[in-house]
Amino acid sequence: MIRYINIICLSIAVLFAGLSSDSAAAEKKLSLMIVAGGCFWCVESDFDQVAGVVETISGYTGGHLKNPTYQDVTAGGSGHLEAVAIKYDPAKTDYATLLDVFWRSVDPTDGGGQFCDRGESYSTAIFTTSPEQKQLAEASKVTIEKSGVLKRPIATKIADAGTFYPAEEYHQNYYRRNPLRYKFYRFNCGRDQRIVDLWGDEAHKGIAKH
Repeated sequence: MIRYINIICLSIAVLFAGLSSDSAAAEKKLSLMIVAGGCFWCVESDFDQVAGVVETISGYTGGHLKNPTYQDVTAGGSGHLEAVAIKYDPAKTDYATLLDVFWRSVDPTDGGGQFCDRGESYSTAIFTTSPEQKQLAEASKVTIEKSGVLKRPIATKIADAGTFYPAEEYHQNYYRRNPLRYKFYRFNCGRDQRIVDLWGDEAHKGIAKH
């Protein structure tokens, strides 16, 4: 498995490797979003149910350590966050819409982690790959802050995307491979209840089901 992917490689070379000419042409029309929302199993599960999303990849980004492992990241000190690279079809959805989904699938007021998962590696962030994405992300953050729906300041950081390292294979599509363990974890972590408490009717906006 490829141990790390530069953003440019992720969006161009790696994603197209081994594809037929027709498939490669279709892949080149896809766009990329990178976010951290706590446990990457949950972020994958949520965004796989969003219209227009084609693929999600769990990984690590935002830190200084090269080729980090899950143990490196969760132990702290690497600077990396659990994150997800989201490939989507811009003909079916757009970055602004996916930002709306992201905000309402996490607790952006929690600067110490997410739900039962504590520590820097589980904090929330939006990693932008272009000036346009950064502008949209910052504007969406301001809009939410001004709306007053959240009772505390937003702690989610917005930063330029750097190297994205795909997580170990056993983390990819974990919710599909281990549905019972995943559902047990998610329920006991209190993720969905907290999001409903925080966002009310807007909770899980754009996500088909859980």
